[in-house]
Amino acid sequence: MADLFDNGDVTPQPDPRSEVNRPLADRLRPKTLAEVIGQAQVLGEEAPLGVMLASGSLSSLIFWGPPGVGKTTIARLLACETDLHFVQISAIFTGVPDLKKVFEAAKIRRQNGQGTLLFVDEIHRFNKAQQDGFLPYMEDGTILLVGATTENPSFELNAAVLSRAQVLVLERLSLADLERLTQRAEQELDRALPLTPDARDAVQGMADGDGRALLNLIEQIAAWKVETPLGREALATRLMRRAAKYDKSGDEHYNLISALHKSVRGSDPDAALYWFARMLEGGEDPRYLARRLTRMAVEDIALADPQAQGICIQAWETYERLGSPEGELALAQAVIYLALAPKTNAGYMAYKAARRLAKQTGSAPPPKHILNAPTKLMKSQGYGEGYDYDHNAADGFSGQNYFPDDVPRPELYQPVERGFERELKRRTEYFANLRAKRNS
Repeated sequence: MADLFDNGDVTPQPDPRSEVNRPLADRLRPKTLAEVIGQAQVLGEEAPLGVMLASGSLSSLIFWGPPGVGKTTIARLLACETDLHFVQISAIFTGVPDLKKVFEAAKIRRQNGQGTLLFVDEIHRFNKAQQDGFLPYMEDGTILLVGATTENPSFELNAAVLSRAQVLVLERLSLADLERLTQRAEQELDRALPLTPDARDAVQGMADGDGRALLNLIEQIAAWKVETPLGREALATRLMRRAAKYDKSGDEHYNLISALHKSVRGSDPDAALYWFARMLEGGEDPRYLARRLTRMAVEDIALADPQAQGICIQAWETYERLGSPEGELALAQAVIYLALAPKTNAGYMAYKAARRLAKQTGSAPPPKHILNAPTKLMKSQGYGEGYDYDHNAADGFSGQNYFPDDVPRPELYQPVERGFERELKRRTEYFANLRAKRNS
């Protein structure tokens, strides 16, 4: 029996033949939240959405996550679960006049007793003024906003919007999730994919945690006419590997350089090489990596291995002479060297402490005994008076004070017992003892 719209129109029955032609991703779209694969951290009984639905109180939401993890699907199903009218717009194609029409329609719906769940894809692409336009309609209950973004909401969304919405992080689908999705696709297709187990794993790896990408690959493979299952090599000749998710100006850029830096600091050459390679595969400029490696040598290795900085500069120069792809090998070797070098941040901490002290005591003049006195007037003012020439002192060390007279002597540089800095620690202690003796 035909269903009826509110205006009395008859909904046409779907043509069974058209169902076959629908994209696989559309045919497998979950019809309930229970059918959604993955995202248990937001959909579970004790997870944020599970608790909201159980209590019958759904707030505005921002879904933050990579493509193909179910942001649109979950939003649509939330509208069904809460009996809200679902409206979907994209910030890429929607202007201010379009938004006004959406809000006016939502007002009319509300007057008729029907709420509206407004799903805004790529919400971070709206400018500040456009984002501010949502606020009054969120506050008076005209809309329940569900925004989706692949960018960090902390940087891309207005604080006013964030204060009125809960940010939920959606994660890349795991390999187990992708296998469940593959099995569901095979049930829909009513046949197994013509792949060996190894090739099956390769396809899921190509999807890179993106469920939609996986279903597109499966649909492509299912159309092949092959007599025997294809192995990994045969699969590679038929499919192009999907480009890794990497935005040289976005979150992935900062996440991966952070992972590389911390792997070097953690003395793990394998992990450091992996993240280095991930950035190169994503199209990162090797010169940026060379600069950051040099920074790591200065910040985390420093005087525990004075050669580390030189190794990085040499690798950088080698890359400039060789270019790509040969020059990246020199940078990779610098990555290994830095990861295995002894670590210290004593110089870094001493530098920051010196900057803080300089800000606090920035007007204090140097003690007069270490000032030059090129004129008679300056000599008469005591410039240079009482200065001990260190080379004339015992052990070549006078032990005089070089800080401002009213600044207590701090201990800024505190070397550690690692690498060459162990020797520097011995030297600082030697001079500290001599200074104490001379001053006593």
